[in-house]
Amino acid sequence: MSQLRDSVRSAEDLALRMPLSPELRETLERLEGTGLLPLRATPYWLSRAGSGPGDPILAQCLPSPREFEPDPRAVPDPLGEARHRAAPSLVRQYRSRALLRASGECAVHCRHCFRRTLLPSERGFLSREDQAAAAAWLAERPEIREILVSGGDPLVASDDRIGNLLSALRAARPEALLRICTRCPSTLPMRFTPGLVEILRSFRPLRVVAHFNHPRELSPQAEEALGTLVDAGIPVLSQTVLLAGINDDPDVLESLFSGLVRRGVQPYYLFQGDLAAGTAHLRCPLSRGLEIYSELRTRLSGLELPRYAVDAPGGGGKVFLPEDIVGREGDRYILRTPSGGRASYPA
Repeated sequence: MSQLRDSVRSAEDLALRMPLSPELRETLERLEGTGLLPLRATPYWLSRAGSGPGDPILAQCLPSPREFEPDPRAVPDPLGEARHRAAPSLVRQYRSRALLRASGECAVHCRHCFRRTLLPSERGFLSREDQAAAAAWLAERPEIREILVSGGDPLVASDDRIGNLLSALRAARPEALLRICTRCPSTLPMRFTPGLVEILRSFRPLRVVAHFNHPRELSPQAEEALGTLVDAGIPVLSQTVLLAGINDDPDVLESLFSGLVRRGVQPYYLFQGDLAAGTAHLRCPLSRGLEIYSELRTRLSGLELPRYAVDAPGGGGKVFLPEDIVGREGDRYILRTPSGGRASYPA
């Protein structure tokens, strides 16, 4: 696909599309060769941007010098995926569902990504051998009712690779619900060709969970992609990450969530940022997030309001906010995890 082939990946690529400040050029040059999350953005994504450093589209994809600052609150594996690893690229944290990291590739590298420390060797599509190992593991566990196919973004792969993977998963678990976690409706909406949509439709029961962070992402192209999925009988839900300086505003989120519902999408999760290294400058304080969510509850209907949640640091599981906050100790909130344990998150 030309959008992926023509992705912006360097200061030189970016300079052909927009003027670079000395700070941004220095940051991009410093990023090269570090092994940290590199720059990548589709021409389409950049076409949605305005001008200025505070633009919500550019702020999600352009690296900041603050990514290099030490963050004492960061943890190497924010969701504890290594701790819950069940098979190659397969994570089981809950009894009834498992997550398969099918690819480390994305159309746009979001600067808030909690998997930003993936090694270059982990960014390709899951090998046939690892697919077979995951399918064999799933076939032996009938209690798994839902399989999350995540990444990176699994839908940046070819139709053949996607179809082969879903075939292996469906053969292993004929009745399991497949949940496709993707950002392509917002970053690469032209990916939803009739061929891809037919592949997804043929593997129902299947849901698409699309990542949208800002109403600027609800372009006519994104609306067409979402409509194509909905018209094919594929339910679409959304997830959003609360990001400082980008969408940490009730007006912005009200516009996003109501706009998604008008386009046939069910807002599912609003996530508090994970404690990943290099993301502190984008992490909205939890105290502020609780204020925003309280305001949203007065503005949005039950269909428009997502669940506010955070993954307990280190692999404690998904915690719902504010109901799973049990107290506060100094500068940290104490959270009740799904297993009944305790975790903490910075206030």
